[in-house]
Amino acid sequence: MSPGSWNSTMVVQGIVWILLRLLLCLEPGTASLPFLMDSVIQALAELEQKASVTEVTHTATVWRLSAQDSGLHDPLHHFLLEGWNLETTKLDSPALSPELQGLTKEVAQHGVHSGQEYGVVLAPDGSTVAVEPLLAGLEAGLQGHRVIKLPLDSTATPLGARATFPDVGAVVPDVRASSPGRRDASPDVTSADVRAVSPNVRATDLDVGATFLDVRAPSPDVPVTSSSDAKAKSPTTVDRLLVVTLARGLGLAYLQRPQTQSHPGLGAEGCWDKLSHPRNFTLLDPEASPLTTAFLNGALDGALLGDYLSRAPEPRPPLSHLLSQYYGAGVAGDPGLRSNFRRQNGAALTSAPTLTQQVWGTLILLQRLEPAHPQLQGMRQEQLVEVATHATKEFTEAFLGCPAIHPRCRWGALPYRGSPTPLRLPLGFLYVHHTYLPALPCTAFARCAANMRSMQSFHQDTRGWDDIGYSFVVGSDGYVYEGRGWHWVGAHTRGQNSRGFGVAFVGNYTAQLPTEAALRTVSDVLPRCAVRAGLLKPDYVLLAHRQLVSTNCPGDALFHLLSTWPHFDANVKPRTARRASRSSKRKSPPPTLPATNLQ
Repeated sequence: MSPGSWNSTMVVQGIVWILLRLLLCLEPGTASLPFLMDSVIQALAELEQKASVTEVTHTATVWRLSAQDSGLHDPLHHFLLEGWNLETTKLDSPALSPELQGLTKEVAQHGVHSGQEYGVVLAPDGSTVAVEPLLAGLEAGLQGHRVIKLPLDSTATPLGARATFPDVGAVVPDVRASSPGRRDASPDVTSADVRAVSPNVRATDLDVGATFLDVRAPSPDVPVTSSSDAKAKSPTTVDRLLVVTLARGLGLAYLQRPQTQSHPGLGAEGCWDKLSHPRNFTLLDPEASPLTTAFLNGALDGALLGDYLSRAPEPRPPLSHLLSQYYGAGVAGDPGLRSNFRRQNGAALTSAPTLTQQVWGTLILLQRLEPAHPQLQGMRQEQLVEVATHATKEFTEAFLGCPAIHPRCRWGALPYRGSPTPLRLPLGFLYVHHTYLPALPCTAFARCAANMRSMQSFHQDTRGWDDIGYSFVVGSDGYVYEGRGWHWVGAHTRGQNSRGFGVAFVGNYTAQLPTEAALRTVSDVLPRCAVRAGLLKPDYVLLAHRQLVSTNCPGDALFHLLSTWPHFDANVKPRTARRASRSSKRKSPPPTLPATNLQ
């Protein structure tokens, strides 16, 4: 292959492979840089800067050498992503700074061991992201060819053998597509009526037998299979992007347990040792599977950005620039295509039946690549499709169908004072509040976290309460913030705290409404997820704070909208506030603290 045949995409692929493979061979060491997404972006930028002043064949050689010398023996990854034949001359690879080499070494592989999660970084939106599935998705998207024909017999390249380039279906055309779900997810859009909830997250749509209502046409090279076909016919192709990001992890995790049981630890969260300089991540669930929130975040980010890259025309954006946008204000100026809304966009990316086919096809491929795989050996096709169906159902309902909730440790909560009183679940009520002060919606993690600490300080130090009063607080950044949570009695609705959960929108909604995404979270996504988990009764009643306590909360504009929602009980008449000033005083915490000293 001549040097002139390499293009910018190959250069970018080489950079991804350096991060994925070459740095796994570094001598063991301790990185001094914090485990932040900004550090990963810094490493990419440094590699891109070196590649920009180097011949493209040099970068391609590094890619080839890294694939040869990594020492990894992953047959599925080798078959899907490493099958390119690069006949090049060995050259020295562009070196990262020692600090970035050490960091990339430590975050290159994802794993869960003894309650600790490895290979994860903290993103600017407050979410924790596994780097390995993210980079795998970027590489798959850059290759463009996404449909892979499954081998029909056991002649696929076995573990340890040299892979050849697999059969490839159609190429994704070089056209940009609208980001999935961006208009539904945009934080800048408000709505006076959210009675019609998101088409992407209805419980019926999340059933494996139903299809998501996609907001854009699916990739023309990715076959969409109906639910009846999924049950009747074994898949003959897989989408390499979905395989290396989501399908493999889902399939292997659910092979380990009976398909009739919910999977313990799915989407488990955790806590960083220090938010200002994160180095160690401890899971809150000691029984967590590798399908943690961080892994699923990285897998979704890899799938979404890989899909974007597979559609983007040349020249494709530098990966450091793309990730800066995605973990910032939004890709190409689209505030809906960013990490804050990965679940909504993930639900729009693929239908449940299609994902079932991808998981099933992945298990078939693994079975043929590794005939001696201990979990797959001897499994019949009926068993494989049963695993795929159950895995997809749990993922779509328990993860995509639930809101992203930042745990208390993520916003820097102080300990509960005293001993919390447990709730007797499930509860029958959902009480809606606004914070009044802070009066402005919080649209970024740093501000929302500071607001949470400010409210907790006011409730504990001024009110004399044991903790922040609300069960949950909803920001305008796409996230829910855990207050007292699902299991402890709150201090949000006088005389009713043990009967329902108190959920507050950050802001003053006397004359305006929260964002559409925030409204949808409280009207549909959060309660539906709670009902599924057995925390809230299916016939729960939704009430505004003012219907039970003499207050103006949650503001006139929001109250009028609440009265149109399902589960709202109009028979409970609002109590007249004694004095607006007194009500305001009761609801008003001091000015928001600056977003510093997180932990």
